[in-house]
This record gives sequence, C-alpha cells and structure tokens, in this order.
Amino acid sequence: MKRIILTVAAIFAFGFANAQDKQSGGKIRFGMKGGMNVATLTGDEEDTKSLIGVHVGGFVECRVNDKFAIQPELLFSMQGTKYEYSEFDGFDTYDVEEKLKLNYLNIPIMVKYYATEKFNIEAGPQVGFLLSAKDEYDVSSSFGSASGEENVKDFVKSVDFGLNLGVGFDFTDNIFAGARYNFGLSNINDYGDDDDFKSYNGVFSLSAGYKF
Repeated sequence: MKRIILTVAAIFAFGFANAQDKQSGGKIRFGMKGGMNVATLTGDEEDTKSLIGVHVGGFVECRVNDKFAIQPELLFSMQGTKYEYSEFDGFDTYDVEEKLKLNYLNIPIMVKYYATEKFNIEAGPQVGFLLSAKDEYDVSSSFGSASGEENVKDFVKSVDFGLNLGVGFDFTDNIFAGARYNFGLSNINDYGDDDDFKSYNGVFSLSAGYKF
C-alpha cells in the first residue's frame, strides 16, 4: 500500500510540473541536490539535542515566468533527535544518551519566488513517508556501561506532514545552494494510549545541487 501511495504522489508531483510548463510556455529543468540536516523533535519532548543527518534526492523546476517557479522534489532525509539525561535509582546515577534516528522519503512541492535573477524565496507543503525508526542508546554508571539499538518503527506514525520555508541562490546557471526549515505539522507519536504526548519533526537543512 505504501508503495502505491509513493508512486501516485510522485507521478502527481512531476506530472503537475509538466502540465504547468505546457500551459505557461515556461522552462523545465531537472536537478539533483543534497546536504546536511540539523534535526530535532519539538512539542512535548524534553532533554532533546540536535541530530546531524543528510538528505539527497532529485527535483523538477518548472519556471512559470521570470519571477515564479514550482518545484516538486523527492528526497531521502535522515531526521530524528538526540536525548541526554541522567537518572538516579536510589543507589547510582545513570547517564543516558539516546539517538532516535528517523529516515523519511519526503515529497515537498515548493513555490519559488525569484526576488532577483539569482536569489529566491521558497515555501510549500511536504508529505513524508517513514522508512525506518531506530533508537540507539548508551547508558553508563559506576557499575559499567551498556549500549544497544531498538527498532521503534511501530511507535512512530508512518506519514508526516509539514511546511517548508527557505531561500536559495544560483551561483551559476547550473550550480545553486539553499537553506530551508521544515516545520512538522502532524504529531508523529504513535504510542497507542499516550495520545496526549505531542511530538513534531523540526529540520533545518543546508543543501547544494546541480540543474541540468
């Protein structure tokens, strides 16, 4: 079922760009991009730290006119957060570091406004499909230390919705760079009865890419 949803979403995004191009007489350009993510979780989360990841994928830029473009994208994105905290059980203090690693396949559809020939401002919605969710942990105390990894995909919702805001700059006709922030709009917590606990993705991204 997930594969069907992904396929339909991708076809819709790229087909929409193609239709816009035909109607406006604009220019379609394909491209690739990648870069760094600085991710965390917001909402009711506590003791969170930023988790560094990467994103990579492709896009289609459809210039509607000299000022506006529509850009559907298909991106693999490493997100999540890091927790650091201490617990005392009455006998010893345990120092805990956890890394919640969430991998998504994201489909943003961005509307870009070219304020100048090279500088643009962008905004648009995004849907993300969870590929994997793992909790890596390290625990240390005076008695020793332990580490491990757990699959927590059953406790994270499979679909995430968000809003992207960003800026971009074209250094040449082919090479560009950009910065973007993704505001998670849907609660990704799926711990069953604990519906009151809210957890949202928040991702700051720096990217560079090439337009063909």
